[in-house]
Amino acid sequence: MPHTRSTLAEDLVALGVRRGSVLLVHSSLSAVGWVCGGPVAVVQALLDALGPDGTLVVPTHTPDNTDPASWRHPPVPESWWPVIRANMPGFDPVLTPSRWMGVVAETVRTWPGARRSDHPQVSFAAVGPAAETVVTGHQLDEMLGEHSPLGAVYRLDGDVLLLGAGHDSNTSLHLAEYRLPDPPRRWEGSAVRSNDGRIWTRWPDVDTDESDFDQVGDAFEGTRGVRIGRVGAAECRLMRQRALVDFAVDWLGTNRTPRDAPR
Repeated sequence: MPHTRSTLAEDLVALGVRRGSVLLVHSSLSAVGWVCGGPVAVVQALLDALGPDGTLVVPTHTPDNTDPASWRHPPVPESWWPVIRANMPGFDPVLTPSRWMGVVAETVRTWPGARRSDHPQVSFAAVGPAAETVVTGHQLDEMLGEHSPLGAVYRLDGDVLLLGAGHDSNTSLHLAEYRLPDPPRRWEGSAVRSNDGRIWTRWPDVDTDESDFDQVGDAFEGTRGVRIGRVGAAECRLMRQRALVDFAVDWLGTNRTPRDAPR
């Protein structure tokens, strides 16, 4: 049988989605299977499970608005770098589409009443009563730290749902990286809006690394802090973000080898 808005909402409630909560979702529509209504029905089901007092949050990152010197998939010739830096459109939270975040996240970005944080690389969008609280105050040099929507979800005691996605996509683990003592740092660059239209700007930030996130997630699941179940055809993982981040700070501090070389 095909999956529908109502059957997906039932699956989400059975998994443990809390009515009235703040829910950060990383998703893969293809993993869910055939849905009558596609990504719109998936978003409707998420909002149904959360209820009118709940808030849905998704990543709406724009990795193409980064320094081309760091591009690897694919790289571009060095002779292109100054052209890209001079001509990349400045990030606009209303107009700039997300990239590689999935069609569900992009659907939330354009949802009626959606709010989006104003970060040129790692914005988040939210729908619901706490949306403005989640997205406001996203600092340029706190991409995924305390002064980002991830920090806001932590303060609001929100949940994380991996909807057919793995822990390698679990951005809340980056918040744990920011909480490590003296994390390595690197220079970032993006095009941003200005009074003159747009400028290219650079700033130092934490040198994030998701290469061991699957290991962190597996270890956290060993604490029984994750509820695993099916939403449609997708294997899903639901967890409290505070418990995840607190665990990850300890795990990374114990198991991660420090990287000293700046990038």
